[in-house]
Amino acid sequence: MIGVQPPDYDPAGTEHATTLPVAGPETVRDYVRSLLRRHRGAFAVLIAVNATAVVASMVGPTLLGGLVQDLADGERELRLGRNISLFAVALVVQAFFVRMVRLRGAVLGERMLADLREDFLVRSVGLPPGVLERAGTGDLLARINTDVDRLSTAMREALPQMSIAVVWAGLLLGGLVVTAPPLALAIVVALPVLLGVCVWYFRRAPAGYRSEAAGYAAVAAALAETVDAGRTIEAHRLEERRIALSDQRVAEWTSWERYTLWLRSILIPAINFYHASLLAGVLLIGGWFVLEDWLTVGQLTTGALLTQLMVEPVGMILRWMDELQVARVSLARLVGVREIEEDAGDGSLAPGGRELLAERVRFGYLPDVDVLHDVSLDVAPGTRLALVGPSGAGKSTLGRLLAGIYGPRTGSVTLGGTRLSEMTAERVRERVALVNQEHHVFVGPLRDNLLLARTDASDAELWAALGAVDADDWVRGLPEGLDTEVGSGALSVTPARAQQIALARLVLADPHTLVLDEATSLLDPRAARHLERSLGRVLDGRTVIAIAHRLHTAHDADVIAVVEDGRITELGSHHELVASGGAYAALWRSWHG
Repeated sequence: MIGVQPPDYDPAGTEHATTLPVAGPETVRDYVRSLLRRHRGAFAVLIAVNATAVVASMVGPTLLGGLVQDLADGERELRLGRNISLFAVALVVQAFFVRMVRLRGAVLGERMLADLREDFLVRSVGLPPGVLERAGTGDLLARINTDVDRLSTAMREALPQMSIAVVWAGLLLGGLVVTAPPLALAIVVALPVLLGVCVWYFRRAPAGYRSEAAGYAAVAAALAETVDAGRTIEAHRLEERRIALSDQRVAEWTSWERYTLWLRSILIPAINFYHASLLAGVLLIGGWFVLEDWLTVGQLTTGALLTQLMVEPVGMILRWMDELQVARVSLARLVGVREIEEDAGDGSLAPGGRELLAERVRFGYLPDVDVLHDVSLDVAPGTRLALVGPSGAGKSTLGRLLAGIYGPRTGSVTLGGTRLSEMTAERVRERVALVNQEHHVFVGPLRDNLLLARTDASDAELWAALGAVDADDWVRGLPEGLDTEVGSGALSVTPARAQQIALARLVLADPHTLVLDEATSLLDPRAARHLERSLGRVLDGRTVIAIAHRLHTAHDADVIAVVEDGRITELGSHHELVASGGAYAALWRSWHG
């Protein structure tokens, strides 16, 4: 069949930017089966109610066919009163049960959609932090928003309506076979054309819709990254490049939109042709059979009416199958998180000490492209280590490896002799915490924002934590103190104060090892210096790994590691490194003057 061809670019290319997979057919089928099992009682009731409505809808054609046959046979007493009464009762029963079908179907769809959302959320928050960090905001937002929105129609309407339509068509077909068996030939005559187009369509539709969804995710990623880094883009005059990238992503996405639209432009006329040919076939074949006395005129009337009734459920099946193609892709993207191991660690493993050791570590974000090269580092308990070096050298990456966010490609990172990669995330977080410049204030009371770190903390402990990060003064000035609503739609918290809230959480969590990545970057230098000194008293005795961009942090550290091109090139105290005249000495002179 000649027509619009699929776009030439790789539809999966937009997926390569993330580590969140798209589930395979078997995973999707397993999940759908599990979802149906949860709601099998509601499905059974829906099918029973629908069957009653369909049987009631067949009363009218049967009565009318009998009436036509009586007229053809010359009957003078047509018993119109009885027939009208039966038809009225059947109509009332049908109307009642059709309403019940719609109500039951809507409730069932909402419950399944709620289960799906909850399953995705619970599974997502249980993923390793490194997986979520690599995924990026674009793909996550596309799955949480767009894919759930696309699935909402399928869950609320498509799946219940598809079940209804299958039962409906099956009962009507059974009624046609019982009433006028020869007319079943009309369905067979019209079926090959419909089947041929459907096979052609459904071979192409899944890949088309999958690529369309991936294209939209790429558009969302490009826009989100552009908005988030707007000031940086303006500062480096990258506006034209970002606009060109966005235009490219939109063009790729819309090309797949046009392709899937073209597929539907072939399918829908084929469905309409099937409906017309079905009724025409029944009338032509039925008329011939009546002339040959193989069929009565009453049977033809009933069969024609039942065939006409069959147009709607068949149309529903094909229409919702098209909708389910979109839904299947979105479901595969949502269920894809189930194919990621939630936590491969052993819950029984616990470190035997506090020594943090990295041995010949290699790590990269892309296959065969390492960011860190044979890095070895021994951090004794209670040591204050500063990681310094130029931007892009690998400092933050090393910090995340030491915090257990990522696992090394080769080599090992151990805490007290136990590999971080073999411990559960909960075990690691109890002992090692990462704080960076990206802080989130959740909607709700300030108290709840702090209790995230330790749910059993008393008010006295909350105030002590706020005092440790120099935040108690402004919190006491809030209208309702700790009970003040903060976050989106409530009291706006400045980035600097959000950073203080995050550091207060850190004090409450009380881990013995901390990795601080620009943890005070949003404060002005004088306030940051004061806060670091305050934190120094609180964190006394703990192991602190600070990724230092302000070199006064390095000056106060016990040990300084200079990271260049993914390697540790210098290691020693401030005075030792300044005296050696190497890379750190040059950094110190340029910063200190």
